[in-house]
Amino acid sequence: MISVIIPLYNGDQTIVKALVSVRNQTWKGDFEIIVVNDGSTDNSRVVVEDFIRKNSTLNIQLINQKNGGVSNARNSGLKIATGEFIAFLDADDEWLPMKTERQMKYLSDGNLKIDFITSLWNDEIVSFPYSVDAEYNLVKITLSKLLLKVTGQTSTALFKRKILDNTGFFDETQRYSEDANYWMRISKNNMMFLLSESLVITGNGKKSFGASGLSANLKEMEKGIQKNILEMYKMQRINFGRYLFYFVISKLKYWVRPLRAKL
Repeated sequence: MISVIIPLYNGDQTIVKALVSVRNQTWKGDFEIIVVNDGSTDNSRVVVEDFIRKNSTLNIQLINQKNGGVSNARNSGLKIATGEFIAFLDADDEWLPMKTERQMKYLSDGNLKIDFITSLWNDEIVSFPYSVDAEYNLVKITLSKLLLKVTGQTSTALFKRKILDNTGFFDETQRYSEDANYWMRISKNNMMFLLSESLVITGNGKKSFGASGLSANLKEMEKGIQKNILEMYKMQRINFGRYLFYFVISKLKYWVRPLRAKL
């Protein structure tokens, strides 16, 4: 079974599309859908309750809690998830029908020994420092690559339950680049790959930086990225020389991002 964790905050206009995209998956296994309503002030709760009534055959849990931020909401879902596999889906994103079927083919292949797999999203392409293995159409994700460029948008992630045991949960004190922080910590004990297929539509195709949502705040995003680099140094995952290298690279990219966001 795949446990699908959907953090929800004021998403009454998009949550149904997200839920329908799970319902329409071609994978033949079972789904457990956990919607965590993180203190929404719009009609999100009513919309989800109505969807549950109209889709009684689906295994959907609605958790209502006070607003604690997206990491807290995801953790609330992770703590009650019972599936052997876990996936994330944001309330304003949607999966293409083949998404979980394509990824489960790789996660279930004992010869590949993959623990965590993401995919491309929207019009994303594979670029440096990542490269595609032509035989399997896979891209290996490592800490060194993540420190240069984060890949694996949250709604594309699907992974084995063992990751909760060897990595734990999201850092609830971090509001920006929190997914990258989790991916970096996951990389310590797990084999991570990206499937080079676009299988998710995020935010109606919005840009990843500078368009909307938390990522629009580039200054705070940069603070989150720098926090991740420093944390990897403190965990002795990188030495001081590499810490300085990634620190400088991130600062240079910070000055370039506003120009990219206008393109």
